[in-house]
Amino acid sequence: MAKTEVILTHNVVGLGAESDHVKVAAGYARNFLYPQGMAIPLTGANKRRLEVLRQRRAEREAHEYNSMAELAKSVGKLLLMLKVKTGEDGKMFGSITAGAIADELKHQFEITLDRKKIHLDQPLRGMGDHEVELRLHPEVNATLRVRIESTNPAAQPPPAPAPEHKSAEQQAADDRKRKGRPVRRPRSSEK
Repeated sequence: MAKTEVILTHNVVGLGAESDHVKVAAGYARNFLYPQGMAIPLTGANKRRLEVLRQRRAEREAHEYNSMAELAKSVGKLLLMLKVKTGEDGKMFGSITAGAIADELKHQFEITLDRKKIHLDQPLRGMGDHEVELRLHPEVNATLRVRIESTNPAAQPPPAPAPEHKSAEQQAADDRKRKGRPVRRPRSSEK
């Protein structure tokens, strides 16, 4: 199979980044990379153009690094509040995924972040505070604090009845009831 050398003008997943000099199949270059504008053939004139591509790539990478470093500083100070439905026992229905966290970041703080940059070992299933790792750039990581709360109010135990002061007659009736004697109820004429 014939190989040809090309200079990439854009990032190509699995192949290389902008300004990389790579060898690819001739058909792949001719049928896909050249028509899409993702690569140029390796010629003398294009070798001189390679330096401009490398400089543009370095500027873009420096800008990405700086913007992600600033984002990491601001995200470290935030507390993301998530409201979830729970059962009567306080257990969540479902779980919180990276996509849900990305949606809430955009909704609450207007921060657009790809869900692939939110790293969860497993979805969040418990109530309370959690720390989520954000991999914003190969050299920049951040930690986002997430608080998960229930939309249902916690079930409150019924209040204990206040002790009542009983009259002597009521106290005597209660004593007889405990001893197994029949309780005599007053007749309507006795009231």
